[in-house]
Amino acid sequence: MTALGRYKLRLKRKRYLLRAQRKGRQLYTIADRTSQIKPSDVLCFVTLRNEKVRLKYFLQYYRDRGVAHFIFVDNQSDDGTREMLAQQPDCSVWSTEESYKRSRFGMDWQNYLLRRYGDGHWCVVVDPDEFLVYPFFDTRPLPALTDWLDASSIKTFGAMLLDMYPKGPIDAQTYGDGNNPFEIACWFDAGNYMIQRNPDYGNLWIQGGPRARTFFTENPERAPALNKIPLVKWSKSYTYVSSTHMLLPRGLNLVYDEWGGEKTSGVLMHAKFINTFTSKATEELRRRQHYANSHEYHAYHEVLADQPDLWTKWSERYINWRQLEILGLMSKGNWA
Repeated sequence: MTALGRYKLRLKRKRYLLRAQRKGRQLYTIADRTSQIKPSDVLCFVTLRNEKVRLKYFLQYYRDRGVAHFIFVDNQSDDGTREMLAQQPDCSVWSTEESYKRSRFGMDWQNYLLRRYGDGHWCVVVDPDEFLVYPFFDTRPLPALTDWLDASSIKTFGAMLLDMYPKGPIDAQTYGDGNNPFEIACWFDAGNYMIQRNPDYGNLWIQGGPRARTFFTENPERAPALNKIPLVKWSKSYTYVSSTHMLLPRGLNLVYDEWGGEKTSGVLMHAKFINTFTSKATEELRRRQHYANSHEYHAYHEVLADQPDLWTKWSERYINWRQLEILGLMSKGNWA
């Protein structure tokens, strides 16, 4: 990258940091328990709306992984999400009635709270339907991973978003409050992915999977990005640029090995495709608060009317993280 290109990225980072500070004024406190946070705690940051049915399992999953404190931004929930979270002893909750779209799809709010509370902490930044799977996650807590990353002078941990889906129509099985969504959505695509390198930010750009082949058949290049950097040793000088796909400074995006080896990486198991998805897609299409005039939700709405079955004879049933590593979707790298 040229000196001019690096200078432009520095200016962009400063602009995003200033913007986050300004947008942070849109947040008002529902429950602030951040005084409980200890210097070594792993934190989890989430922006959400009307996700109460998912939260019991989500919270337990990340508590079991070793997350010590959750920081939520609730954006206009009316299903009891905000009230439920406010009662949790390890959750701090902020709320806003402002536009999700005008906050860069929630990232301005997240960057503000990360700067204020995440500095010096390992931070997990996910949606309530994303579940981080890392090597040995079934036997080792997140602090074991972050301790190893610290010892290796690694500041970011990459993960591919892996869309999970049921066999049969999405609406056929009902998801119950507190249940494991992967008892229903237990299938995934082992292949069918496109990958390229972003020349400006240095991150990998991954697309494909069931969403590309089902909802974006005619234009797979418009399918959602699957590359994520959900785990970061945060600093006040960092900022997310586009969702959790990429960060500034750009060096944080090098979560892959450029010389033929394998860096330690994970997968974000994505529990989007359960029976709540149809009503969610309809609601988000009506609100028009998502990227590119909600073109993604237009695609969902058009296809969901036909009750598609995402399962194919090439679908793989999830077994464990070692299966995902064998398939090349994640790697334990040098972490033994």
